[in-house]
Amino acid sequence: MTYKKAGDKTGFEVVADLAESLPQVENGGKTYVFKLRKGIKFADGSDVTTKDVVASFQRIFKISGPTAGTFYKGIVGADACLKAPATCTLDGGLSVDDAAGTITFKLVQPDAEFLQKLAVPHASILPASAPLKDAGTDPIPGTGPYMIASYDPNKLMKIVRNPHFKEWSKEAQPAGYPDEIDYEFGLTDEAAVTAVENGQADWMFDPPPSDRLAELGTKYAKQVTVHPLTAMWYAPMNTNLAPFNDIRVRQAVNFAIDRAAIVKLFGGSNLAQPACQILPPGFPSFAAYCPFTANPGEKWSAPDMDKAKQLVAESGTAGQEVTIITEDTTVSKAIGVYLQDVLNQLGYKTSVKPISQNIQFTYIQNTNNKVQISISQWFQDYPAPSNFLQVLFSCASFTPGSDASVNISGFCDKSIDESMDEAEAATIADPAKGATLWTAIDKAVTDKAPVAVLFTPKRVDVISSRLKNFTFSPQFYWIVSQSWVE
Repeated sequence: MTYKKAGDKTGFEVVADLAESLPQVENGGKTYVFKLRKGIKFADGSDVTTKDVVASFQRIFKISGPTAGTFYKGIVGADACLKAPATCTLDGGLSVDDAAGTITFKLVQPDAEFLQKLAVPHASILPASAPLKDAGTDPIPGTGPYMIASYDPNKLMKIVRNPHFKEWSKEAQPAGYPDEIDYEFGLTDEAAVTAVENGQADWMFDPPPSDRLAELGTKYAKQVTVHPLTAMWYAPMNTNLAPFNDIRVRQAVNFAIDRAAIVKLFGGSNLAQPACQILPPGFPSFAAYCPFTANPGEKWSAPDMDKAKQLVAESGTAGQEVTIITEDTTVSKAIGVYLQDVLNQLGYKTSVKPISQNIQFTYIQNTNNKVQISISQWFQDYPAPSNFLQVLFSCASFTPGSDASVNISGFCDKSIDESMDEAEAATIADPAKGATLWTAIDKAVTDKAPVAVLFTPKRVDVISSRLKNFTFSPQFYWIVSQSWVE
């Protein structure tokens, strides 16, 4: 499965990709039968087979992937794989019929989001020979219209046409226009903006620095688009390391932050809005809630430094050293420096450590690096409350010592986990009840303060004047393959 490659709301629709069609759903929603398309090859020329499908799902568990214990834990046999990843077989949960070309998934219980979970990149089908470890800079062959020719994380990723690709579905995998896509790394945000303005580059990944927004909105307005996102910028706090293993400290940080000041650092109220809770506005099960403000209620109004200092005093942790890990981008560093000032005001000895954005996200996930607090972002994989709450805060999504432990805070609350399981089950039988349960879980996680949610952003895309057919998907954002340059 994948999401439809479209520049409107239909971009959230799940469509058949390597499967011939949407699956047969049997056994009350616990059995899914897919038929594999014939003739599809990987970029190395080898055929895509049912063996590759099985190996790809086993691999998710064998490498302790970040979604093994969340997205795919409902597959029969997943519990054994989570306990002993190296010997994962998904026995009883995944079977094939080579002659018929079918793949059958069996679930422990019905899952209303199963097709969405199969449509995200975590479930991409790889050759059965793919290494059971981080492949580093050695690309693994895929099936799409492009392949990675070379990759230097400090300089350039070169993407070229996959010579073995033939379009089988325009909705799922449309053929691309450019022959080559060069993704360059290493420029500062300021230099990247200038490069796009001058036509030396065609797009930049990072948000433009706030001091360039006025210029972009006037002189280069025709080259700028703004899109609301279901996402959040947040500061994960390590619930297993001092001082943030004390809930009072985590709540103090939430009370002390001036979210309006951070919104200004991002570019102002046209590009972001303050937020206190996990689920973003407009998302399923969202109900406005902000306990960490001068006037607790539905919305953030102002910081409450007195309350924050009181909580720190009660914790007895003042004077401890704290290091904030940020990306080495203008916006992330600016927010880190602001939080440094807040933590210093609360009585801590705080420093900021910016590291390359190429490695920051994996670095802050690994418990071996003993990260106390960091700056991060989360963008939906698909539009369901579990994709924020369960993926980021369930016990199953915390894997000590792994670069792919997306529960950065290490938060694990058994009672909340049970509520998540109840909400998942209810979503099948009684969607209205399930939605209500997810709303309550959002409040429960927010109250425990494993993170400080800062704001919900909008996406600012700056493109060169020569780039044509810019298509923004709500699921994938810029669909690079559908653009060309003149």
